[in-house]
Amino acid sequence: MFTGIVEEVGTIARRDGGELVIACAVVLEDTKLGDSIAVNGVDLTVRTIDAASLTFDVMPETYRRSNLVELTPGARVNLERSVRPTDRLSGHIVRGVVEATCTLDSVTPEGDALVLRYRTPPEYLRYIVMKGPVCIDGVSLTVMARDAESFSVSIVQYTQEHTNLLARRPGDRINLETDILARYVEQLLDAREQERAGTAQQTTQQ
Repeated sequence: MFTGIVEEVGTIARRDGGELVIACAVVLEDTKLGDSIAVNGVDLTVRTIDAASLTFDVMPETYRRSNLVELTPGARVNLERSVRPTDRLSGHIVRGVVEATCTLDSVTPEGDALVLRYRTPPEYLRYIVMKGPVCIDGVSLTVMARDAESFSVSIVQYTQEHTNLLARRPGDRINLETDILARYVEQLLDAREQERAGTAQQTTQQ
C-alpha cells in the first residue's frame, strides 16, 4: 500500500522488454529485494539492487494498462516506497494498481498554483468525485472540478517541484488510480439492489 506522496523523482536508466532499471537515491535507503515501489503509481517488485539503481520486472498486462511502456532512457518517474504501519498517511490509500490511463488536456496557471485537466474514460470517471482523492502518476491529489468528460486538480509549488507532473504535455497518457473506497461502496450498493430485486421477485411468485 502507498500514500501517493512522492519521495523522489527517479530517472529511467534502461528499459529492455520487461526489465526496467531506474536510477535513484532516496528510495534505495532501507529497500530490500522483493520490496514494493510505486513507479508512476504502479506497484512494482524490486528484483535487483545496486549502488545507484533498482531493477524491476514489468508484466505485459502492466504495460497495457499504464504509461510505463512509453518510458525511454532519461525519462523522469515518480517513486514512493510502500507505507509502513507507523507512517503518517499524508495522502490517501493508494494500492499501486493502475486501472487505466487518462490524457492531460490542459495546464492553466492560477496564482502560484497550476490547474491540470485530464480527459478520462467514462467507466473510470464515475469513481472520481468533487473534493475526493485521485492518484495521477502516483501522486495523491484532490479533485477540484469535474464534468462529463474530465476532471481537474490544482498543484501547489511543492508538488510542481517534487514530481514529474510538469514534464507532461497536453496529449500525454497519465496513469490513473481511482479511489478504492468508491468501488467498495458501489459494490455493496449493487449487492443490496440485487438482494432487494430477488426478494421482490420471490414475493411476486408467492
